[in-house]
Amino acid sequence: MYKQVRNVTFFTFLLGAGNCMAATDIRTVVDDTVRPLMQQQAIHGLSVAIVQHGKTQYFNYGVASKDSRQPVTENTLFEIGSVSKTFAATLAGYAQATGKLDLAAPASQYLPALHGSPFDRISVLNLGTYTAGGLPLQFPGDADNSSKMISYFQHWKPDFEPGAQRLYSNPSLGLFGYLAAQSLKQPFNAAMENTLLPKLGLKHTYINVPKAQMSLYAQGYDKQDKPVRVSPGALDGEAYGVKTSPADLIHYVAMNINSSSLEKPLQQAIAATHTGYYRVNNTLQGLGWEMYSYPVKLDALLAGNSTPMAMEPHKANWLTPAQPLRANILVNKTGSTGGFGAYVAYVPSKEIGIVILANKNYPNAERVKAAHAILSAMDH
Repeated sequence: MYKQVRNVTFFTFLLGAGNCMAATDIRTVVDDTVRPLMQQQAIHGLSVAIVQHGKTQYFNYGVASKDSRQPVTENTLFEIGSVSKTFAATLAGYAQATGKLDLAAPASQYLPALHGSPFDRISVLNLGTYTAGGLPLQFPGDADNSSKMISYFQHWKPDFEPGAQRLYSNPSLGLFGYLAAQSLKQPFNAAMENTLLPKLGLKHTYINVPKAQMSLYAQGYDKQDKPVRVSPGALDGEAYGVKTSPADLIHYVAMNINSSSLEKPLQQAIAATHTGYYRVNNTLQGLGWEMYSYPVKLDALLAGNSTPMAMEPHKANWLTPAQPLRANILVNKTGSTGGFGAYVAYVPSKEIGIVILANKNYPNAERVKAAHAILSAMDH
């Protein structure tokens, strides 16, 4: 599909390397990083969006669909998988900033159906930081729908004390977003579409893509190169259901880098998502986002986005007090569905950020390497 021009690993050790790449044309770096990646991973369509000191650039490759051959643009809609969690977390931050949600309160306070369950002792913050006590990565198949979801939580039994262990979980962060919407007395989708997304200036971000926008919705492809799109499930909108464009998502990144143009509660909401609550090795856990001291070695970034971090429990080393965002922190999140792969990373103190969206679920490590290479060139 593409000729490999240069080995991507040349750039990966340069993150934070001063003026080494000041003369490098960023398009050359992106081309030389993305083209071999697409060839190696058999990706049909991919978009890179970057923001640097408030200026945005787009680099689009391939097609949104094998059948239509429609080229990828900055307006193509991609599934972003678990990057959706950062939107749910921002909604929770907004509910907190407007006095509706107390992160320290028991989860059952906002959902009376959970009274008398372990959620009397599990805080809203535990749900937002994957420390409820061992909620699994996914809902069991027979509970993965809105009608069975509440019953699943009522009967669930924790494996750990609240706060003791981090175990990455869609049900955990999903319930966190659900409770945030409950505190605002709105269904989650309505709270997103009527409150959060408009306030963030996002006009092409959806949980359910409108019929009028379906022509922009990329076709995803699975490992067998068969067409696939995400299916509805319990708390899907909260945990993995957002679809958005490179243009909207890089605007969202820009607002996370500098929120001064937003109303005060949104500024406070974004600051809340960037607060570090505990560490697991080199990873600092925020709400939705994960963070690292910057400059960050590629190995540390790969470890933080690895399969063991997603699948295994890890001791949570809580910070007392929680740590507001400080200078020289890289913020990131991966996201996947059956047919799409997303990665977002940004360094607020350097005013640089990147979004990589593809219509294939390819390994997180390859996304991280590519973003690391491109951010290297931007930080000069």
